[in-house]
Amino acid sequence: MKTVNRPKPLSISELKKKYQSKELTPEAVIEDLINRAHADEEYNIWITAPSMELIQPYLDQLSTMDPEQKPLWGIPFAIKDNIDLAGVETTAGCTEFAYLPKGNATSVNRLIEAGAIPVGKTNLDQFATGLVGTRSPFGEAKNSLNPELISGGSSSGSAVAVARGLAAFSLGTDTAGSGRVPAALNRLVGFKPSLGAWPLKGVVPACASIDSINVFANSLEEALVVDEVIRGFDEEDPWSRRIKRLPNALPEKILLVKEEPRFFGPFAAEYKKAWELTLERIKELDLPIEFIDGSYFSEAASVLYDGPWVAERWSDLGDFIEKNENVVFPVTETVLRSGEKPEYDAASVFKAIHKLQEFKQLAQLQLENAVLIMPTAGGTWTRDQVRENPIQTNSDMGLYTNHCNLLDLCAVAIPSQDAAENLPFGITVFSSKENEHLIAGVADLFLYERRANKGKNTALIAVCGLHMRGFPLEKQMIEHGAEFVREAKTAPKYKMVRIPSTPPKPGLIQTTDAGASIELELWEMPLSNLGYFAELIPSPLGIGKLELEDGTFVIGFICEGVAAEIAEDITHTGGWRYA
Repeated sequence: MKTVNRPKPLSISELKKKYQSKELTPEAVIEDLINRAHADEEYNIWITAPSMELIQPYLDQLSTMDPEQKPLWGIPFAIKDNIDLAGVETTAGCTEFAYLPKGNATSVNRLIEAGAIPVGKTNLDQFATGLVGTRSPFGEAKNSLNPELISGGSSSGSAVAVARGLAAFSLGTDTAGSGRVPAALNRLVGFKPSLGAWPLKGVVPACASIDSINVFANSLEEALVVDEVIRGFDEEDPWSRRIKRLPNALPEKILLVKEEPRFFGPFAAEYKKAWELTLERIKELDLPIEFIDGSYFSEAASVLYDGPWVAERWSDLGDFIEKNENVVFPVTETVLRSGEKPEYDAASVFKAIHKLQEFKQLAQLQLENAVLIMPTAGGTWTRDQVRENPIQTNSDMGLYTNHCNLLDLCAVAIPSQDAAENLPFGITVFSSKENEHLIAGVADLFLYERRANKGKNTALIAVCGLHMRGFPLEKQMIEHGAEFVREAKTAPKYKMVRIPSTPPKPGLIQTTDAGASIELELWEMPLSNLGYFAELIPSPLGIGKLELEDGTFVIGFICEGVAAEIAEDITHTGGWRYA
């Protein structure tokens, strides 16, 4: 099988640091991105490709913004072409359907206002109907790692754009798994918020009652940065809801289904082995595990394509299809036309609503303070294989995704270990709409807890100032054998002060007054070197226990309270990088 090297991904945090240090400019990033997009034309990522003509107005707008006040200043992002970008055609994967929006979708507008730069509109399974990425007249989007394989859909181009380093993040949509399956197949994070948490205004509906926008990113932290920008009620969107995401936390338990997962396609054995290894990692998270009957997830999912919910898609697109013969992708039209079956009458819809309500209540009770973990995709195939059997492969692909929105769940798809070389395997963490902080907490624990080091003589240590990457004392971390793990934040109970030393140093002080979440970095250091490292730390600083945003505790830099009497309070900056 042909495999390719994936270019270095774009990172929100790295771009921001390089902008601050003047090492890079947004103009230089965009120029390089356009060149790379040309080089990747064979991947069929774009419907409206990146061009300076499209992007220049957004670059010009940056000069009117304060980078310190705009969390996504200069960050390039891609947009699935069923989401409106003002002045650029929205096609939903069908040229004859295309229209020119005068304004941005609410989600896009909030990103632009935060300084982000839209770079293009991405390919998709036509009308967001499909999970495979092959149902587009604009070409089959190719997997970012194995071009012979499918990319996953329907948000195919959005996922491949991020995976190929052509955007730091991208917007997709997710009705039946379109924001999670492509993440799994391209080794990305796919965060799908609760229904209504992100406004849908300016999105071509698939099934409006269960549609959701999602984000693809290279890390969980960066997906949640995007969430912070987009989340919020929109009074012009009838589906919008006021749902606040709390700080990351861990649940009381993890739920797994009793039934052994089934996998399909040419890599079923590899997927099965990857799931078994993933289960071992889940058990190492030191959270209670409970096995439940998962049969009702499949029963709920059957409503979407084998029940009356498909009629919702037909209600939105039926008139267009009837008036425009032979313009819709054949397999897409077959799926959509199933919504006009005579048995899908009003009575069948209400029966389905009532049955789903039973399942919703059961799911909400089971997930009250818990998360559910399942494989993300039922398998993967070559693009040739999907063309030969487009309906069944798509159905098998969505076995573990279709229930999510029907049951009003939030979800985050995250990578696990690869099933084989350059063959990613992923899992999804689900919970109820009130529990987005729990899925983020467990995903964070799974991704970054460094279970490979469990039992070895290492410790996780939090640094918040001169020992962070790019600062003068980073060399001390390296000299003591430490390895960077990830960025993090403290629990919102600390204040940061600037100690008047030479050079100035930050100090973290736990407070009973109004505190804040302070940015820091987590490093893994050999225990044998921790004592030597601690001896280098001058008073009033020291080593103690710090509480993180997710409620866990790590070793880290702390400061004596007396320092507050002589030091400047810089809590408002949110971290030493911005002080």
